[in-house]
Amino acid sequence: MSSATSGAPAQCPYAAVPLRETTAGRTAPHRATPAHRTAPLRETTPNGTAPLVLYASVLTTLLAASSAPTPLYPLYQDQWGLSALTITVIFSAYSLTLLLALLTVGALSDHLGRRPVLVGALVLAAASMVLLATADGAGPLIAARVLQGAATGAATSASGAALLDLDDPLRPGRSALTNSITPVAGMAGGVLVSTLLIPLSPAPTVTVYLLLAALFVAQAAAVTLTAETGRRRPGALRSLLPRLGVPPSARRALLTAGTGVVAVWALGGLYSSLGPALVRLVAPGTPRTAGGMVFFTVSAAAALTVWTLRRTAPATAATGGCLAVIPSAALSLGALHGAGPLALFGGAALAGIAFGAVSQGALRMMLGSLDERDRATTVAAYYVLSYLAMSLPAVAAGAATQHYGLRTAAHAYAIGAAVLAAAAVAALTASRRHAAPRNTIALPR
Repeated sequence: MSSATSGAPAQCPYAAVPLRETTAGRTAPHRATPAHRTAPLRETTPNGTAPLVLYASVLTTLLAASSAPTPLYPLYQDQWGLSALTITVIFSAYSLTLLLALLTVGALSDHLGRRPVLVGALVLAAASMVLLATADGAGPLIAARVLQGAATGAATSASGAALLDLDDPLRPGRSALTNSITPVAGMAGGVLVSTLLIPLSPAPTVTVYLLLAALFVAQAAAVTLTAETGRRRPGALRSLLPRLGVPPSARRALLTAGTGVVAVWALGGLYSSLGPALVRLVAPGTPRTAGGMVFFTVSAAAALTVWTLRRTAPATAATGGCLAVIPSAALSLGALHGAGPLALFGGAALAGIAFGAVSQGALRMMLGSLDERDRATTVAAYYVLSYLAMSLPAVAAGAATQHYGLRTAAHAYAIGAAVLAAAAVAALTASRRHAAPRNTIALPR
């Protein structure tokens, strides 16, 4: 997943939601103190199922829209002669703007209410889809992705907070798990639908965006009909000022797992931006739909991993995820040396497993011993590192591809990710040997 600002716990589209442990030893969604978040107006009742489904669908659609352009990048390259560097800039324009939105407007719904922020952000998201559908070159694509990133950052934080507001005391953790699963499932769904439309639609670079725009408009209308789950409170302008910081209790965890975090998010950026080009390099004769399926493989594997490891100790999950990066890189290199597309897709699946395991494991390691007042700024710092790792190496890979070729750039990328992951495994192993037992956060069952 998205709020990474002061005043609210961050919800990120791509990782587990911050949780806390209850005195009974069970887990429950992190809820800020009254100074950080206003209590919801009402408890979830059976009638609260519809809003829960609505806000989950908003998260799913937002992240589906974020990944929908991935299978279409080769079409853009063929139509307009775009370079690999331009493609990675288009991709990074979205993720960097999303990061900026998380750091500025992420806590706005705590002050203005969930509904107004969500409705405005969904309208912007619909407008960005129209811009993508009518784009006729790299410039309009970049502008559309910037607008989409801003809308996604605002909407994911508001919808994620609304889901936590609606958490049912009889089913603790349901909303938090929904926050964790729906974004990565949405990314997988967006890639899949966009890929399937390539052979089925006469205008695949238009159809998928118009469908998403219609969905956003319908969701905005539905949100206006739902009850507000939060109260307005002063401080909206102050909440726009980003605040980053890592308390000493979380600093060790970040330093220990940080290289692993960089490795898996960088791999995510590579497959999301240059994945289709890698498929064409490895297997030139494959259908165009195969290019989009490589990132679908990453996203689907990440979603399954988040669900499967929800009860696993965070350090164990992070270590296992880092270990998965090494065979993932080996399979990708094998694909470049004649092993074919099966090796490439195998490497993508392992990259997705690594992404799901490391992202949630590292974040839970950092949050395990923090006071509630420190969690928002700590999570903000974590996602600054993550989104920079997703964007900047992808742009560097695009530049390297332009000068040295995609094969050389992919070699350097895979080896670099493996080295970072190996360093993280060593650090995590040493830390587990020397650290005293400490409480950590587990995802709900």
